[in-house]
Amino acid sequence: MIKNYFKTTMRSLLKNRGYSFLNITGLAIGIACASLIFLWVQDELTYNSNFKKKDNLYTIYENQTYSGKVSTFHATPGPMAQAIRSEIPGIKNAAILSNYDQMVFALGDKTINEKGAYADPGIFPMLDLPFIYGNASNAFHELHAVVINETMSKKFFGDANPIGKSLKMNNEQDFTVAGVFKDLPKNSTFQFHWLAPLKNIDHKQPWMQIWGANWARTYVELDPAANINAINKKLLHYITTKAPRNTNECFLFAMNNWNLHDSFTDGKADGGGRITYIRLFAIIAFIILIIACINFMNLSTARSEQRAKEVGVRKVMGAGKGKLIGQFIGEAVIMSFIAVLVAVVFIYLALPSFNNLVQKELVVNIFEPGHIIYLVTISLITGLLAGSYPAFYLSSFNPIAVLKNIKIKSSASSGLIRQGLVVIQFSASIILIIGTVIIYQQIQHVKNRQLGYNKNNLIYINTQGKMADKFAGVYNDLKKSGVVEDAALSNDLVLQVGSNSDNYKWDGKDPSKNPLISWENVSSQFIPTMGMKLVAGKNFNVNSSLDSNNVIINEAFAKQMGKEGRVGGIIHEGDNKQRVITGIVKDYLYNDMYASSAPLMLYNNPGSTSILSIRVKQNVTMQDALVKIGSIIKTDNPGYPFEYQFVDDDFNQQFKTETLTGTLAGVFAGLAILISCLGLFGLAAYTAERRIKEIGIRKVLGASVAGLTGLLSKDFLRLVGISCLIAFPVAWWALNHWLQSYQYRVSIHWWVFATAGVTAMVIALATVSFQAIKAALMNPVKSLRSE
Repeated sequence: MIKNYFKTTMRSLLKNRGYSFLNITGLAIGIACASLIFLWVQDELTYNSNFKKKDNLYTIYENQTYSGKVSTFHATPGPMAQAIRSEIPGIKNAAILSNYDQMVFALGDKTINEKGAYADPGIFPMLDLPFIYGNASNAFHELHAVVINETMSKKFFGDANPIGKSLKMNNEQDFTVAGVFKDLPKNSTFQFHWLAPLKNIDHKQPWMQIWGANWARTYVELDPAANINAINKKLLHYITTKAPRNTNECFLFAMNNWNLHDSFTDGKADGGGRITYIRLFAIIAFIILIIACINFMNLSTARSEQRAKEVGVRKVMGAGKGKLIGQFIGEAVIMSFIAVLVAVVFIYLALPSFNNLVQKELVVNIFEPGHIIYLVTISLITGLLAGSYPAFYLSSFNPIAVLKNIKIKSSASSGLIRQGLVVIQFSASIILIIGTVIIYQQIQHVKNRQLGYNKNNLIYINTQGKMADKFAGVYNDLKKSGVVEDAALSNDLVLQVGSNSDNYKWDGKDPSKNPLISWENVSSQFIPTMGMKLVAGKNFNVNSSLDSNNVIINEAFAKQMGKEGRVGGIIHEGDNKQRVITGIVKDYLYNDMYASSAPLMLYNNPGSTSILSIRVKQNVTMQDALVKIGSIIKTDNPGYPFEYQFVDDDFNQQFKTETLTGTLAGVFAGLAILISCLGLFGLAAYTAERRIKEIGIRKVLGASVAGLTGLLSKDFLRLVGISCLIAFPVAWWALNHWLQSYQYRVSIHWWVFATAGVTAMVIALATVSFQAIKAALMNPVKSLRSE
């Protein structure tokens, strides 16, 4: 029977090559699009799946309350890991991992910048890193030991075993390679290339060992039988037992939630995070797949009358309705399998571009059991879904009527179904078009707002070695180069300020409030280099010692201080330090580009900085400037590579998720329209075929081509109009809900809906007009000959 279905299907395909091509192509495009999205979703859902103990691994988060608002942070005090490991039952292991650092490693003349971190040795059994060389159990027996990943090992040592060999870190200290681990996958939270013992740094600053300073991430492994609620209860006020004045509250956050649910409101997970976009993309994938199936149905029913006699003959020969339904569904499934094979080709062709778009390294292997099951399943489901309506429709034909050449009359329900399918297709497509426009507007709305600084022609590098101490010489050489307008040091990139405290007081401050104030160490050139404006007071002195007690605050902080927020105002820091406000800088945006500027204080402390920002002159080509700047940096700070980044590139990265959403919505909106038009094309052909004699009579009676084209097109434009009426409120509701999550957001304007509707109308008209004009131009003698 299956062999017979296959033969019948192939004959039908070859007999109607044009429609077969449209049918298979539409399904293949839909399946390929959905498959690419599902690959991305699979990659996101399997984040950290490479860690065997992931179900028992957690990180500790802190809830901190400032002026009644609860904020959630992942940094914890330095002593926490060791303390909870010995004091809280159920915790099998705990380890600290520092923030990632870019360190220069050297072997002979070869110097490479590599990203890594300092860690407790307990991190190895927790993550169970797969070692190629060495042993995790004794990797950190020496203070100056380092474990590196496979790629880093090959860069320095090729395929040789590097255990026992030395690499000079930061041109200061030789570290002995104690292990080599396999590269971590891209869909892993941990992306370090090297690890070194935490004891190399945890004593360098006094605050690293106090309970009031949060600077590292604490990771925890629980016993499989541990009661997480009981442990969280003990962790809640654990820091208070060590530092009575500290009221921060701690809790465990599971590794399985790190990537998907890392969004908190008032100290509690709010169900948002990356999972929101995964759901959105999965919905888009299903929409595309359903549109492709609808397209299949429309094209199949459009050619149904050509198979009417075949159905009549089969029924006369004894074929029951059930067998006919089985045949047509079987044909649909076979066509679906063919479409899947074509879709696989599309996937392989599109995957490099898709990976570039989503910035991943997705791979598809059709011989992998999971992928085979997926492809077979989607073939069956798509075939059954797409072939069900045509099967029931075709099998319902009256054999006497079709064999007597009596015109098959479509029932009102079948006509409504076809029209309803077109409405669904275009409604989904219009929603995607509107969504694409609004997302693009939101991103541009934020990008074009006043930032408070000039991000153009601004590059930055990480300070290395003694660069901060030798900044005066570096600065003078950069200025003399003729390509640099200005340069400055800071502790963080201008877009991101990572340090904050609530340990500030001033006269008139409400004692019941403890606002969180961000702070930044900078050099005196910071404000002019960034293109910021002082609204009051003066800038820092070049000689930082003259500003040992002086600070510059932003407008937001000045407003919060009330009458003391002025030049000459006094800020009390801690118990005995007194800071004098010498300047007020105009608010500028950092950290959250969608929010208002938060209170900020600047210190003139260039010795404690890690970023060198350089502004290139506008009339200089960037390529020439980078060559000269690189030469100066290498000369003044020998032994370190010149590696730079553009501030505007980092700025654009702030909108990475929104940009990806908008781009994917735009791409798939276009494909949805394409697939919808294929279905509309088939329905127009079906309509023209059914009304061919009517068109012939109208032509004989003097109807014009334009009049006939309008006659055949108006019904389809009416369907698109109905689609607009459905799509507009749905799109408004969904996008308005999405925009509520942004404090700084664009307004939804009526013209966006009008543009999307007109676009859909024009595309539909262009699609239908082809068939309408073709029918209107046909010689009426041919269509009326049988009469």
